[in-house]
Parts: sequence; structure tokens; C-alpha cells
Amino acid sequence: MQQFIFTVFLLLTYGFHAQGSYELAVLKYNGGGDYYANPTSVPNLIGFYNKTFNTNLSKEVPFVEASSRDVFDYPFIHLTGHGNIIFNNEEAKNIRSYLLAGGFLHIDDNYGMDKFIRRELKKVFPTKSLIELPPEHPIFHQKFNFNGLPKIHEHDGKRAQAFGIIEKGRILCLYTFETDLGDGWEDPSIHNDSPQKRLEALQMGCNILMFAFMQ
Repeated sequence: MQQFIFTVFLLLTYGFHAQGSYELAVLKYNGGGDYYANPTSVPNLIGFYNKTFNTNLSKEVPFVEASSRDVFDYPFIHLTGHGNIIFNNEEAKNIRSYLLAGGFLHIDDNYGMDKFIRRELKKVFPTKSLIELPPEHPIFHQKFNFNGLPKIHEHDGKRAQAFGIIEKGRILCLYTFETDLGDGWEDPSIHNDSPQKRLEALQMGCNILMFAFMQ
């Protein structure tokens, strides 16, 4: 797994092209929340990333079950939704093993997920807490520079925040809250975001992808 992650890092950072193209995935979970929300978001982010860096990440983005060993096939997994999410013991253990082996999980609250995902992350890492990332954190200063997480949708009018679960200096899981990056990645006609807001969301998404592999 670590060698695979390193290979993908070379692909994304230096433009090395493999015979095929690597895939990212969206996590499918139980509990009633809409894990399938924002179907165009990750493919659009990948398209923007490929155009920006002349890479060839696959725009095919499969769903992967939280309990499946298939999670280990994907160096980067995205999770989103509006409502309840539940990990059973097997799923929590599988996700923990994936993250400790070198995988990266990005959770983007699509509005209404916060109280549920915080509870479930405690099943994955009972002794760890989400730590807010300050504006000077490197994740905000990859290809594009931001003064902290950009605010894409207002929702409750709270400030946008980025949190990490960190192990030995490495961010295993990034949780973006009160920003709704995924809505900003979607097709322009879906949410009618301004071109500037959509660009900010895509640029921050590129930073997240870069950081996930460079760390």
C-alpha cells in the first residue's frame, strides 16, 4: 500500500503517466444519509486537477463500501451527505486500517452531517479528536494559496473550518465543515454558484488532493 501511495504521489506531483490511470472513490455508508449526493462533484474536481497539472486521474469515481477491502485500492476516498451516517464495528475497523496503511479520507459536510460524523469518527479512532487546522497549515498553501478554508455556501452562517485526525504528524482524515466544497465542485447549473466561488472550491480541492499525496 505504501509503495502504491508513493507511485500515485509521483504521478500527481511530477506528471508521471502510468499505462492506466488511478481512480479515486466515494464512500458508501449506512444510516440513511445520502452518500450519493453531488454526483458530478468529484469527477469535475478530477477534471480540473488533470487540466491544471496535466495528469491522468480517472474521471470514473466508483462507490466503495465502508466494510469492503476494496477501499485499499483507492489512495483517496471522499465522503459526503446531509444526514445520518453509521459505521458498525467491522466498518470502523476497516476504515481505521485503511487510513493507518496510508490512505486518505476527505469528509465534506453537505449540511446536516456534522453531529453524526463526529460520533462515528470516535468509533474509527476512539482516542483521537478532530483538530482544527490553522490558516497557515500547508494544506491551504499548495498550488493555490488560501487564508484558511474558503466559504462556498452560507448554510448556518458559521465560519468555514477544516479539521484533521492526525497520527504521527500525518493527516489521516480531513473534515471540511460549513463550506460545502462538493457543491462548489458540481456542474455550474446545479447550485448556481458564482464563477469565483466555484473556482475557489475547485482550487481548494486541488490543494487537498496535492496535500493528501505529498504528505
